[in-house]
Amino acid sequence: MSTPELTAVVAAIHDIWMRTNDLLGQALTAHNLTPATFQALWVLDPAEPPPSMKVMAERLYCNAPNLSFITNQLTDRGLVERAVDPADRRSRVLLLTGKGRRVRDELVRTALEKTPLAGLSDDELRQLKPLLERAVASG
Repeated sequence: MSTPELTAVVAAIHDIWMRTNDLLGQALTAHNLTPATFQALWVLDPAEPPPSMKVMAERLYCNAPNLSFITNQLTDRGLVERAVDPADRRSRVLLLTGKGRRVRDELVRTALEKTPLAGLSDDELRQLKPLLERAVASG
């Protein structure tokens, strides 16, 4: 169902994402990265076990050839390594290198500083978070 409110919210979310990517441009260029390679770094959470290539494709909503292209770019820049999945030796996982962790930390910090969402108060963010989580869970 399309309503003016839904259209406006989707447009705002899209604008926030596009503006954040645009504001990140200089930081991405400094590391020879693109929005797609940054998205891959974003979903490689160093606090979690290394994800399989299948999990990465799911997180990035992309197919295997696109993920291979992105992974090759990150590997060529020394930011990730492919490794055998200890749980399934037929599968590969992606590991952040030390350089990858540093670059990821810098870019995530920059994204959080530059996003238009940074202009919201903590109280406003606390209100927005469950709504967005509910929308993500319903999709």
